[in-house]
Order: sequence, then structure tokens, then C-alpha cells
Amino acid sequence: MSKPAANQKKEIVVLGAGVIGLTTALKIQEEKGPEYQVTIIAETFPTDPRTIKYTSFWAGAQQIATRQDQDDNMRRMERESFDVVWAMSEPDGSGAAEECLLRCMDYTYYTLPEEEEHPCAFMPDASFSPISSNSFRQLRADELIPGAVQGFRFTTVTFDIPRYLLYLLARFTTAGGNIVHGTVHHIQQVLEGGAGLFSNSLHEPSSPDVVVVCVGLGARFLGGIEDKDVFPIRGQTVLLRAPWIKHMPVLNDSEDDAMPSYVIPRKGGDVIVGGTFHPNDWYPKPRPEITERILAKGLKLCPELAPPEIRAQREPTVDDLLPLIVDMGVGFRPHRTGGVRVGIEWMESFSSPIKKTTANKVPVVFNYGHGANGYQASWGSATIALKYVQEALNDRDLSGK
Repeated sequence: MSKPAANQKKEIVVLGAGVIGLTTALKIQEEKGPEYQVTIIAETFPTDPRTIKYTSFWAGAQQIATRQDQDDNMRRMERESFDVVWAMSEPDGSGAAEECLLRCMDYTYYTLPEEEEHPCAFMPDASFSPISSNSFRQLRADELIPGAVQGFRFTTVTFDIPRYLLYLLARFTTAGGNIVHGTVHHIQQVLEGGAGLFSNSLHEPSSPDVVVVCVGLGARFLGGIEDKDVFPIRGQTVLLRAPWIKHMPVLNDSEDDAMPSYVIPRKGGDVIVGGTFHPNDWYPKPRPEITERILAKGLKLCPELAPPEIRAQREPTVDDLLPLIVDMGVGFRPHRTGGVRVGIEWMESFSSPIKKTTANKVPVVFNYGHGANGYQASWGSATIALKYVQEALNDRDLSGK
């Protein structure tokens, strides 16, 4: 197929509709809409039935900064993402996604002291409230929970996942983006046929100008990519209906890294209680014994999970939380040995064996392997991906190919 004329929009195909794929496609479409036409190809979108293959739905998730050893790239992505999400969550009606995001106080506790500067020390300032005490600070000894030797508090943002994913999708299509349901078995399918290969439209398949790979754990299995450095870290959570919870306690237990304890409230009144951190565990259903342990640890960390009327009468138990359960979930965090893959490679598209056409090289931008940091690095990661897209198209224009 011949390439579009120079005055036509560049065809950008994004593979994957998780939080990374949606954010990346949205970033490109909104900033370069007059020049680019972005299409997402994915097997599952936020509007589809839930599946273990769609990791983004099962996330916590909160906007924090993590301690990434010597990973300046991740720190930049997280910092930019925080700035974007903080602005989107403005509670005065000016925030673009206020109904999807909740500003709340994070209380993070440690069973061993942190010797380095806390990665969230910049979060946030007095813009959350005119009361300056809402800025980041270390907790006093009388503010610590039993078993903790150190703690910090700061204001941050949590995501109401079902609402937020739909918000991203709606904002993308409103900006002019296209979506196509399709199962991609090999990257060559997209390099040669583009979105037209998977759509029912009258448009003939043709090679896109750029392909952006945001397939998360799917990068391990996608033909032509098959990145074996990508593996799952299983997370199991419990979703409770507890609209009275407005703060977020987190316990970093040095003796139980596989069972982190956190309570994450959402704007709609639900609360995520978790969780687990089990590498290379592929079991797709909640394990009952883990659910019970999650609730027990969650209640110990945050006794306020129990309904107020029960706490007014007696000490609550796990049984008091059972009527509050809305859902139980399992997600496979797409972790990658060596960190996030954000980069570019020019890949050769198969030429027609009959026409004997000259092979076409298509720039492929990679943006996957975020592990547990997908939401909190999504906007910064999208910025880097967009930069690679622009550079690839500029190089192609200069070379005349």
C-alpha cells in the first residue's frame, strides 16, 4: 500500500487500552490532533466485561512516588504524573477529572526506619488546604500505629478506577481518537495492515506511520516482541463499601513484603483493601485464605473500616466487614526486569511476496513494563512516548521515506 500524501494526517496505532495505552493515546491525540490520527487497537476496553487479561481495572490505585533505586527515569515520570493528576483533581470544579479522583491524607508507616529522604517529600504543598500542617511531614511517636517505628503523612490523590478508565476513554474519543477491537498475535500484522486489518470499515489495511506498544504483560507473548523480562506480580484485593473512610493508611512491614497492607478510599465511596505482592504467581482467582488475611490486616491497620455504629458498641472483627464486601479482585502487575521499556526501534514490515515490493520500515515506540507504577507514572510515561513518536516522524520526513 502507498503511504498517505504529505498533507494527510499521520496514522498512529497504539496497541493496548490499559491505563498506559489510554493515557499515551490521549496525550498524542490531544497534543497532535491536527497532524496525527490516533487509533487504539485492543482486545479489551474499559467498557468490556472484566477479565484477568485487563490488569488496569484491578489496580488500587493512588498517586505516590516510589523508591526506585537509581531510576531517575521513573522518578521523572512519577513527578510529572503527579502534577497532571493533582491539577485534574482540583475540588473547586476546575479539575477535569474531579469526579474520578479523591484528594486525601496518606499515612505511611514503617516497621524499620527509612534512612534516606522519603520519595514523597515533595507532596504536596498548601494548595490542598490553607492550613500549612497538611504539607509533608514525619509523624510523631504518639501518632504511630502499634508495631511502627516511623511514619510520614502527606496529601495525595487516589483513583476511582472504573470511573477514571471510562473518563480517559471518553476524553480520547472526544478528541477525535478511534478505537478498534482486535486481537494482535504478531506485531507484523499491525506493521503491514494497521488498524484497517482489524476494523469492519471500508478502509483497506495499510501500514501505519508509527506503532506504539502499550500492552503491559502482553509484551511477553506478542509475536515479534516476546519480551521475557516481563512477568506478573500477582495482587489480590478486597473492595468494600465504606464511604466514611477519607484517609489512606499504608503499612510497609519489613517482615512481610509479600503481603503489603493498605486502605485506599475512592471518590465514589468504595475502599480498596490489599494486598499481595507475589512474583510469577499466575493464579487468576481470589484465594479465600488470602482474602481473610487481607481483611484482618486491613482492620488492624484501620479499625475505622468497620461501620461507625459497630465501633460505638464494641471492638470490630473481620466478620463485621463481610457485609461491606462489594468485590474481590486479582490483577497481574506487568513488572519488567530492568525497568520500564520506553524507547524506539525501526521494524521491518513484510513486503508482498507477489508484488515483490520494497520492505517498509515502521518506527515502533515501546511503553510497557511499569509493574505496580502504571497509574502513578502514566502521564510522564506518555510524554516520553510522544517525544519518540515526534522524533520518528521528523526523521522520516527528513529522509523522504
